[in-house]
Amino acid sequence: MAQQTRYDVIIIGTGAGGATLAKRLAPSGMKILILERGDYVPREKENWSSLEVNLKGHYLAKEKWRTKDGEVLEPHTNYNVGGNTKFFGAALFRLREVDFGEIRHEGGVSPSWPISYTDLQSYYDEAEDLFEVRGERGVDPTDPPTTGPYPFPAISHEERLERLSADFSSMGLHPFHTPLGVRLDEQHRRTSRCIRCNTCDGFPCLIHAKSDAEMMCIEPTLRMYDNVTLLTKAKVTSLKTGASGKEITGVLLEHDGEQVEMSADVVVVSCGAINSAALLLRSANNDHPNGLANRSGVVGRHYMGHTNSVVMALSLCPNPTIFQKTLSVNDFYQASSEWEYPMGHISFVGKLDLDTLRAGAPAIAPGWSLELMAKHSLDFWLTSEDLPDPENRVTINSAGEIVLSYTPNNLEAHKRLKHQLSKMMKSTSCEFHGSGCHQGLFDRNIFIGQQIPLAGVAHQNGTVRFGHDPLTSALDINCKAHDVDNLYVVDGSFFPSSGAVNPGLTIVANALRVGDHLLERMHARKEVSQALQA
Repeated sequence: MAQQTRYDVIIIGTGAGGATLAKRLAPSGMKILILERGDYVPREKENWSSLEVNLKGHYLAKEKWRTKDGEVLEPHTNYNVGGNTKFFGAALFRLREVDFGEIRHEGGVSPSWPISYTDLQSYYDEAEDLFEVRGERGVDPTDPPTTGPYPFPAISHEERLERLSADFSSMGLHPFHTPLGVRLDEQHRRTSRCIRCNTCDGFPCLIHAKSDAEMMCIEPTLRMYDNVTLLTKAKVTSLKTGASGKEITGVLLEHDGEQVEMSADVVVVSCGAINSAALLLRSANNDHPNGLANRSGVVGRHYMGHTNSVVMALSLCPNPTIFQKTLSVNDFYQASSEWEYPMGHISFVGKLDLDTLRAGAPAIAPGWSLELMAKHSLDFWLTSEDLPDPENRVTINSAGEIVLSYTPNNLEAHKRLKHQLSKMMKSTSCEFHGSGCHQGLFDRNIFIGQQIPLAGVAHQNGTVRFGHDPLTSALDINCKAHDVDNLYVVDGSFFPSSGAVNPGLTIVANALRVGDHLLERMHARKEVSQALQA
């Protein structure tokens, strides 16, 4: 147990937002407590086992949620130090500059943000440094403005993807190297932390070579600063307000079978968009009868997680690629000559193998086995923007369970994005089979079904949105609750819209921004550069 119960700052959650904020605040000397409901991911051979990770779900949270119809929902999420970044694919994109403004889609309107890309630009720079992003500027036609190169060069394509990239370029497209938080030094492979293996996307890294929140923020912060304490296996159950109702006076949690109460001058919630909303709703009291900081009624609403699909492009040529996540295409991210509305983003998942396919098998192509398909497929990840719908929401039922209600929207965009990929693959060729090398597209994902279903919550955002108006948003532009003076939220909850790229880097950049606000608010020393260079 932590040695004291009163702190300057309590941060709930160790994912991309909470871990980054802790590292930003640590040099100030403030007493900081980080609470994590899970424990460290154990280092064991199962870390790299596709059978254990994908087929058996060895590391998934053992928790049951509900759908709006009351059916059991087993979420594809993880509770551990580093949060879901321990298992993410490490693609670290900035939101595009246009994503901060209003965008008209075929399915409706994506609203503008209360801040602009310019407000986050320098923090994106710092976030890429902090998470050691490898990438290449000036190739992606949608790349937002920046002042310099990525901190490390892009990870090279293996031969099969190099040929595919050339094919796409010959079609007039602009393929580019996916920005990745994978700590690979291709010039010095003998001493490189990353060994370029095939167990990155969806796996915890056994050799700590992925730029996850534990490795880049939690571990160095705890090593350098004795004013920061991490308490694991500490599940926060509710937040208590004082007599005025405008201040958090107690953080109630379960630890080692005990009910514990702690307090801080500032409390930061960073549990992920679903669990952060659930915590605020569970913290309802007389002053906040609809949930903490929920005068607007938006807490839990406007849940977004993107429309995502994993699509296998089957070819007669084998695909011996080991690390496949290096190639992306954004030519259809915005309105284009192909369609007047945005479609989305095309990139890759980690190379699929037989055990992974068994976990959510596609329709088997005539004359092919799953094993052959695994050896011959190019495995694409397609993302389209879903739009904030107030009826897509997180609630708590009478049994205290999380209920996730979600109806997909803006689906025509995703349908057209798949069609574009099909056209692209049909236009590829090879020296052995010519244009007949491509055999077709097959839907597949880590769940049974064609699109990533409700349980796939890796891109969760939007449930505690920020804004200027306390009647339509829960947080102000500094991610402080309008109604509670010492409550902040720094995970993906604050997003008013989702864009069509992974939210991770934006969560990190915003946590740095909120960190600077808190340092100023609390008159703390700003030795930030020391923390970022550690």
